[in-house]
Amino acid sequence: MAEIIGDREASLEPLKGKTIAVIGYGSQGRAQALNLRDSGLNVVVGVRPGGPSWKRAVEDGMKTLSIPEAVKIADVVMVLLPDMVQPKVWREQIEPNLRDGVTLDFAHGFTIHYGLIKPPSSVDVVMVAPKGPGQLVREEYLAGRGVPALVAVYQDASGSAWDTVLALAKGIGATRAGVIKTTFREETETDLIGEQTVLVGGLMELIRKGFETLVELGYQPEVAYFEVLNEAKLIMDLIWRYGITGMLERVSVTARYGGLTVGPQVIDERVKENMRRAAERVRSGEFAREWVKEYEGGMQRLSKLMDEMRRHSIEEVGARLRKIIFHEA
Repeated sequence: MAEIIGDREASLEPLKGKTIAVIGYGSQGRAQALNLRDSGLNVVVGVRPGGPSWKRAVEDGMKTLSIPEAVKIADVVMVLLPDMVQPKVWREQIEPNLRDGVTLDFAHGFTIHYGLIKPPSSVDVVMVAPKGPGQLVREEYLAGRGVPALVAVYQDASGSAWDTVLALAKGIGATRAGVIKTTFREETETDLIGEQTVLVGGLMELIRKGFETLVELGYQPEVAYFEVLNEAKLIMDLIWRYGITGMLERVSVTARYGGLTVGPQVIDERVKENMRRAAERVRSGEFAREWVKEYEGGMQRLSKLMDEMRRHSIEEVGARLRKIIFHEA
């Protein structure tokens, strides 16, 4: 069973009197910086001077510095940049200015787990990975609640890294909802496998193949769109709120019977085997190597795949219907 830690079991004391540098002010960076500040902690933001993130941080009332300046004065450095941006910024701006004894914090384990960043042995390396986008992390904090998170320690040079990571989780509001102890490896691999086989890749392809099947059978594309895409959100909302059984109890008896009897015939053991093969590519590092090569090569394949998706008929139909549904001009 997972070890789940709540708000009463974490303390902000390990961060009192220390300077926290949040590197990056995007979705997660902004949310976590504001939450930590509102928790009474000393936070500075490290971003490119004069850029859009700099301007927004200043507007939010944050003390804003260049990345090297922020790292130099920090006791905790939170690296909240996109995965593929991190290695270059690490080499050029973070590592040369890092002091012994500081704590490095990440919101995802990709660059550490796959060796794209190799911290010195003199620092703690921890992770607080909220299980929700930055906007939700901020909204839930302001509402007096929190978004659950995964927490991990990769390197405990000080002997007190767990106290620090739990303090960070408390500071952003995550312990209000509960945090689960994990490892960098488990967080990284499950995140990638989940994205590829279910949340992004699997769900996207299930919807697309369902749409194509209905249209090829002669049904109107607009009707197909509502059946396989628009209503997917309604079903997912029920699953999110009540669980799978709770969803089944809240749909029609016909939908319940059809889903339970036909679903396993469509998403069968062959699909599971495909998922396992995808998972092994993540676990072996093959996917990470492929993605790094693609990124460094200019992401031409990704651009081609995105263009193909934009031209798919489900997107053309959806664009028209969303204007009606959401009253867009």
